[in-house]
Amino acid sequence: MQRLRRCNINPDRFDVSQIKIIIFILPFALFMLLPIVFIFSHAFKPMDELFAFPPRFTVVRPTLDNFRRLLKATVTSSIPIGRYLFNTLLVTVIVVVASVFISTLAGYALSKLKFKGKTVIMEINNAALMFVPVSVMIPRYLIINGLGIINTYLALILPLLAMPVCLFLIKQFIDQVPDSLIEAAYIEGAGDFMVYRKIIMPLIRPAVATGALLAFQQVWGDIQSSALYISDDSLRTLPFYMNTLTSANNTIAGQGMAAAAGLIMFVPNLLLFIILQSKVMNTMAYSGLK
Repeated sequence: MQRLRRCNINPDRFDVSQIKIIIFILPFALFMLLPIVFIFSHAFKPMDELFAFPPRFTVVRPTLDNFRRLLKATVTSSIPIGRYLFNTLLVTVIVVVASVFISTLAGYALSKLKFKGKTVIMEINNAALMFVPVSVMIPRYLIINGLGIINTYLALILPLLAMPVCLFLIKQFIDQVPDSLIEAAYIEGAGDFMVYRKIIMPLIRPAVATGALLAFQQVWGDIQSSALYISDDSLRTLPFYMNTLTSANNTIAGQGMAAAAGLIMFVPNLLLFIILQSKVMNTMAYSGLK
């Protein structure tokens, strides 16, 4: 018993045996934090530190001047920044909810329902993981133009609804749900949608959280949709506005504004990941098991 206790590498509380693991992992964890530290420090650098040579990794004399210049530039814009923020929030909420709903329904069907062609459909989805967005840019534009939804919110939403990686992770997670549990629900008179809503969804919450996080990251920083499908500035999103604002001010002051805008767009992703990190780790741990 004592030997087993000494070999316990995952105790409920802190154990002396974990010290060697912490010492090994800590340098890697600190190394992973360096980009985050740089993003934060870079946004608060004054002009002389932004262009210092050799470059400085951390800020020495932090200032809010970059954020003041960015705010001043947004105030003088012909369209209020609140409009861009509204567009971004609207598109983000719809895409996250709709993509997770579609992926969970498709994942349940591909995992637990029996029908012809489901293996082929899953293989097509897996093949789609190999294509980067720029490779389908022209076909996607032709489809959206053919549907007649240029300069509409649908042009910002529809291209982002299909998420092959989200479907793959959720389907793999649903594979862990015992078939006997679903069969018992069928015996009790439950239909497919009832099984999906009452059994599948409560059991795959970590995968749903991961899918929501991936969908949020995809839509929150999306610039391509506003650039390709929207010519009306009042329909464009905040990431596109921030990008064009800092590009238009391609001066020394513009570099400070770009650093501040980058931090503003990065913080929501960081906060959401911190909130959902435990569920994301669970999904990654179980999605590949059979």
